[in-house]
Amino acid sequence: MTGASSGIGAASARLLSRDGWRVLLVARRADRLDGLASELGDAVAVPADLTDAEAPQRIRAAVEREGARLELLVNNAGAEWRSSFADGGYENVRRTMQVNFDAAVRLTEALLPLLRASAPSSIVNVSSVAGRVGRPKNGAYAASKFGLAGWSESIGVEEQANGVHVGVVLPGFIATEGFPHKRLRASARTRWLVSTPEKVARAIVAAGPGGRREVYVSRPYVLVPKLRHLFPGLTRRSLGGGRL
Repeated sequence: MTGASSGIGAASARLLSRDGWRVLLVARRADRLDGLASELGDAVAVPADLTDAEAPQRIRAAVEREGARLELLVNNAGAEWRSSFADGGYENVRRTMQVNFDAAVRLTEALLPLLRASAPSSIVNVSSVAGRVGRPKNGAYAASKFGLAGWSESIGVEEQANGVHVGVVLPGFIATEGFPHKRLRASARTRWLVSTPEKVARAIVAAGPGGRREVYVSRPYVLVPKLRHLFPGLTRRSLGGGRL
């Protein structure tokens, strides 16, 4: 479980542990990981910055040291630096892709032989509704999540014959430590837009061991890409982009 030190990752680790899974926790904040590992009892903490060149092999070595089957990989770690492209430029796209897309690809590459050897097994990639519809000032984030969703679909077909299921989870607004979404939650009209890490955790289970290919959180968000394709002009205007 990457991004395990808080939010969606920590909630997912707790749920998986309650369901009987032994969880290997990966994130940068060692103190948070150690605390969660102690809480869960049988979990293993592996502090790592997934953008480091040696991180995937370090994590693979940790898995192999435990001598257990690797039946589930959850690529959940992610970050966002909101900016227009004119202000943030390529550098903002580069660093966002490095965390949200490249890190997941590199870790999956390192662990795929273990997942194949443990088949039936699963990979869950946590994308976003922003991986289906882009909004102003989140172009870099949307690019990374579009890429993650598309890549997940492709490798899902490729790995089917090897017994490795690939699911993708697409959350909307989630109230976390870093993104509390206080303004949305303060109004009865918009409160429904914001979900919880625990709901995403249940979606991860549904998209991994549960065998679903794609899960939106919350469920009404499944309408967003459909409306985008049916009414592209209206969608663009509602996002502040004016006429087509």
